Amino acid sequence: MKLVKQFIEKDKSGYVTLIPEEFEDMWHVYNLIQKHDQLRAVTIRRIQSESSTGSVDSQRIRLTLTISVDNVDFDTQVGMLRINGRVIVENPHVKLGTFHTIDLEMNRSFTLIKPEWDIIALERVQEACDIAKKADVAAVICQEGLANVCLLTSSMTIIRQHIDCPVPRKRKGSVTNYEKGLKRFFEQIYQAILRHIDFEIVKCVILGSPGFVREQLYDYIFAEAVRTDNKTLMQNRSKFIMVHTSTGHKQALQEVMNDPAIKIKLADTKAAQEVQALDQFYEMMNMDPDRAFYGFKDVSKAAERGAIGTLLVTDELFRAADITKRRQYIALVESARASGAKVFVFSSLHVSGENLNQLTGVAAILTFPLPDLDDEEEVEEAVEDTGMDEDGMPPMHSNQNHEVFDAILG
Repeated sequence: MKLVKQFIEKDKSGYVTLIPEEFEDMWHVYNLIQKHDQLRAVTIRRIQSESSTGSVDSQRIRLTLTISVDNVDFDTQVGMLRINGRVIVENPHVKLGTFHTIDLEMNRSFTLIKPEWDIIALERVQEACDIAKKADVAAVICQEGLANVCLLTSSMTIIRQHIDCPVPRKRKGSVTNYEKGLKRFFEQIYQAILRHIDFEIVKCVILGSPGFVREQLYDYIFAEAVRTDNKTLMQNRSKFIMVHTSTGHKQALQEVMNDPAIKIKLADTKAAQEVQALDQFYEMMNMDPDRAFYGFKDVSKAAERGAIGTLLVTDELFRAADITKRRQYIALVESARASGAKVFVFSSLHVSGENLNQLTGVAAILTFPLPDLDDEEEVEEAVEDTGMDEDGMPPMHSNQNHEVFDAILG
């Protein structure tokens, strides 16, 4: 992403002008644009004009419009954003208040104006524009007849091609059909690798499968590379890593990222750090549950006590249409950082982010145990359900307390 201009006032209002340059940048833009933000961009609109004779002429013209954002749709297949909203700046061709949809595409500049640029949005702009933070990984997760060719960036997992090619079963006395089917299957994967993987960018290519499919695929890839004299593949042979997985579906990527060999190879990538943090949370849940909590209510209580060592939160929570809810999570992140905690903002397009979303989207590993946190919640629930306090008595007002003390003292 290219940052053309940025101007933020002291009250946090302001604008940025950006040019998305690659697919991942569109994901960052999707996370930046919120409902009621203002977007200014070049767009094309069909304009109808009526002549003095009554004939109607229609033509498509290019113009710059500013809209108040009402809805944002992201097409992950083509990497295009469709932003719908009302026109708020007068234009000779378009009336104020009319609806218009702006299509944002790569290599086209736009200006995003916000009433408040929070810390999460500013960090996303910084991350998207920092080339050093992009360490891409390719993965082919497969089993006989099924394969997913994926690209893993710091922010998302993109399935570039899904391959479904039936492989006949082995028969007694003849494996000819099986071998032909397997060769057809491997050839489709081989062509997908050539089409979708840029070896100048990727750090490594992971081949994951159950059984021996990955070894057979690896042998086929480099036999074909030798046969066709594909120097690019041969020069990047060291980037290929084979990993055992239980399945050929996308979910197996979590197993891949947990493999020690992969962790060493990807030690400096954001995705690997997120997976490691989530693993530590699961481990803490098993070993010391009083130091692992999830859900906004419990995590925010832990933050109030300065107990959070690592905060895990998904970017989906910062896209909430409810501004109050979004601000709660931003305040939680700022509070955790102020107390010295590490904060990981997981992408909901990563497998790790999907797993965290199943735990409400927010979790924390504490620096010290808080065994009374669960007890407090149980007491609060009991009071709400029964109208009794923790001693099983109806809750008293301050004047009732004075009456009890007077009775005790005589």
